[in-house]
Amino acid sequence: MENAVEMGRSFGDRLADGFAAVVGSWTFIIVQSVLLTFWVTLNVARFCFHWDPYPFVFLNLGLSFQAAYASPIIMTSQNCQGRLSDRRNHLDLQVDLLAEQENTEMLRLLRVTSEKLGIEIPHEAAVRALEQTTKPAELVDQIDKSSAYKHAAQPNNLKEPDEPNA
Repeated sequence: MENAVEMGRSFGDRLADGFAAVVGSWTFIIVQSVLLTFWVTLNVARFCFHWDPYPFVFLNLGLSFQAAYASPIIMTSQNCQGRLSDRRNHLDLQVDLLAEQENTEMLRLLRVTSEKLGIEIPHEAAVRALEQTTKPAELVDQIDKSSAYKHAAQPNNLKEPDEPNA
């Protein structure tokens, strides 16, 4: 999956990831901090020409341009990473559901084998409950209902009680 995603990425996606890797590194932060300190120091010091005196308009302009271009490029990289993460999560879910089906079948076979060999199964009702087929749609409904209940129960989501009529 990783190789397929890597091969299908556009030049812009690869460029955005490279840019995000550089801008998000400690090397970039340190170099930028040194340059900013150097800029401010030279423009405050009395011994040289002040090309950008306080309040450092050119410095602010440069940093604004950097932020204006860096933000969407970094968001592009994050969107690509998010799509890859979604694909991984979907694959994990599929594998988990297959493993659940296999475990259910193994439990059923173990119960049948135990019955044929005359071995008593303690808590047979619990074993039979584990043999039930998992229904993903029902699980999603339970999660949604639980999430909705928790969201509604948060204090900032509760409505004030209505005032009694006078």
